[in-house]
Amino acid sequence: MTDWSQLSHAYGPAEDIPALLDRIASEPSSELWNDLWSALCHQGSVYSASFAALPWLTVIAAGDDQQERLNALVMAGAIMAGAGQPHEAGDVRDKYAIEVAALLRMANEHLRTLTESDEYIYLLEAALALEGIPIWSEVLAWGLVNGEYEISCPGCETSLFIAIGEYGHFSTSGDYALEDDVDKTSLRPADPADLEGIGRRLHGVALADSQQDVAATMTYLFGHATCPDCGTDFSVADQVAADG
Repeated sequence: MTDWSQLSHAYGPAEDIPALLDRIASEPSSELWNDLWSALCHQGSVYSASFAALPWLTVIAAGDDQQERLNALVMAGAIMAGAGQPHEAGDVRDKYAIEVAALLRMANEHLRTLTESDEYIYLLEAALALEGIPIWSEVLAWGLVNGEYEISCPGCETSLFIAIGEYGHFSTSGDYALEDDVDKTSLRPADPADLEGIGRRLHGVALADSQQDVAATMTYLFGHATCPDCGTDFSVADQVAADG
């Protein structure tokens, strides 16, 4: 049995977590899940109690409710993305190896059932985290779901927005969301045949799961951009990873 009194979360001792888990299990709601996120994965930070919740998340992820399954898998991924942080929980990948393996299997299975792009990207990121893939297990969804990454130009160090989404596919140093006349340079998507490493893998997985729009997005993320201020050409993914 877990002694929650010896564990901590974002707001202190974790004795309140079992009651919150019971409430979510019996009457799930977005508000209760938000409370759990706030305690166990506050702004990306994780704690000893975060990993203690993995067995419970594994049970929820194995259930029949598709939304609850997605909630559990995405949270488990976010927790495991922080496995390398200081958290007083020891070697969590070794301690929770059975749960992490089950969660990864279910995440990959559930990916094939999703049709909504944002949900797919969140779960794809979670699968990377459960597998232990660095960087993209923390920054993939934030930029792609929100339609932009904020990075610095590797040439002049100007802050740039890399738009990949409903606003288009371009780089700019201006606030394009508020102004119409900012300077923009179009992104140059990678040829799928030229993709390598994680870019090739993510593109291929998305295609295999019939997520053509997500696959196309990957060609921009792993393509190239030009700084509108100094003209430096650079790999979008390399700079996102460097600033991430």
